[in-house]
Amino acid sequence: MSYGACWAEAARGLLPQALAGEPRFGEAAPGPAPNDAFGFVARVGGDWQGRFWVWVDAAVLETPLLGEGVDQREAWSELLREVAEAAAGSLCASEGAQCRIEEFVPCAAGGEPSRGFELGTQAGSWRIVVRDEVVAAGAVEQPQSGADAGEPAGMTTGLELLLDVELEASLRFGSREMVLGEILDLGPGDVVQLDRQVSDPVDLLVGDKIVARGEVVLVNGNFGLRVTEVAEPRKRLESVRCLF
Repeated sequence: MSYGACWAEAARGLLPQALAGEPRFGEAAPGPAPNDAFGFVARVGGDWQGRFWVWVDAAVLETPLLGEGVDQREAWSELLREVAEAAAGSLCASEGAQCRIEEFVPCAAGGEPSRGFELGTQAGSWRIVVRDEVVAAGAVEQPQSGADAGEPAGMTTGLELLLDVELEASLRFGSREMVLGEILDLGPGDVVQLDRQVSDPVDLLVGDKIVARGEVVLVNGNFGLRVTEVAEPRKRLESVRCLF
């Protein structure tokens, strides 16, 4: 499985969900991108590394596929970033390796694409071409010893034996202390105000430890977490130890 294959699969699932007009998305000849195409390049890091380019026919911006009164170019940027991150997640799941989008920025048309696609609706059809230069990183750098990395004593030795252990992770949107009487008085329609603003990041917890924070996104119709910060390795290892 390659990153490009994961991207194509993610695009087939996400684009029809996000775009108006009952869009069709399928394979097409990989010819060069139009000169006026707008594009983005994703820098992929982890056990798979490299760059992935996607260019879209600029004529698509003339049709409000992402809603009336919406900045179509900005909306396409968000949508294509979501597709790129969904592809990274699929590659992680299929290959059992770390893969993440470290950067997603606009780029000009250019270079030889590796695959082509066609996006079509009743309003017209548009070309999307991609170029995949994401490859397996090969030998992964070995972690430092526990003493050098500041990891808890006894956690590094034999840690590889725990890497396949399945742990339950959960998202915490906020919390609030309530007296027992308030909890017993709760009923359908009641609103419990949390200690967190809507724009604040949510916590990813393993056991009772926060291992990462990020923002909520939609992935194939399900809630997901776009990670914006992670805990130090020591803290993440502590979250595993607290479960045993």
